Amino acid sequence: MHDEFDYDPSDTVFRDVILLALLGFVAIAILLLPHINPKGRTAEAAVDPPGNVIVEVRWPDHLDTDVDLWVRAPGDVPVGYSNKGGLIFNLLRDDLGKVADPTDLNYEVAYSRGIPPGEYVVNLHLYRNASGTYPIPVKVTVSSRSGPSGPTRHLVQTRADLVREGQEITAFRFKLTEQGELVPGSVHNLFAELRSARK
Repeated sequence: MHDEFDYDPSDTVFRDVILLALLGFVAIAILLLPHINPKGRTAEAAVDPPGNVIVEVRWPDHLDTDVDLWVRAPGDVPVGYSNKGGLIFNLLRDDLGKVADPTDLNYEVAYSRGIPPGEYVVNLHLYRNASGTYPIPVKVTVSSRSGPSGPTRHLVQTRADLVREGQEITAFRFKLTEQGELVPGSVHNLFAELRSARK
C-alpha cells in the first residue's frame, strides 16, 4: 500500500530542470529584442530626399485649399496633378486640402531623376479654395543635390499669392548647369502655361 504522502525526489528534479529551461528561453528572448529592429538605421534612411532637383510648395495648414504644383524640366512634359510623371520629374504628393487628408499639412513636392542642363519652370495653380480666404500665400523652394550622398543645396525660394480659383502663375523659371549649379541671372517669373501645355 502506498502512502499518499510518499515523497519522490525525482519529481522535484524534473520540475527544477523544466523551470530552468523556461527561464533560459525567456532570458535569450529578452537579450535578442533590441536587435530585431534597429531604429537608428531606419530613421537615417528616411531623412535624405530621393531626387536630384526637389521642388516643394507649402501654404497655410489650416486652410481647406487645393493648390497644385506644376513643374517642367528641360525637354520634358509638364508634371502636375493630371500628369504625375514625366521623363525627369515625378509629383510625389498631390495635396487636396482637407479632402481625403488625415493631417492638417498643406504641401506638394516633386522630385527629379537626374539634373539635365537647361531651363526649369515652376508654376502654381489654385484649383479649389473652399476656405474662401484670399490671398493664399504659397512658399516655393527649389533645392538640388548632385548624387545620393551629396549635400542638399537651396537654389531659389519665393513667396507668391494666389487670388482666385483657376489662377495659374509662374513662381519662377531658372536655368541649371550640368553640375546642378544655378546659372547666374537666369531666375525670372515670366509666365509660361504648364497646366494645359503638352511640351
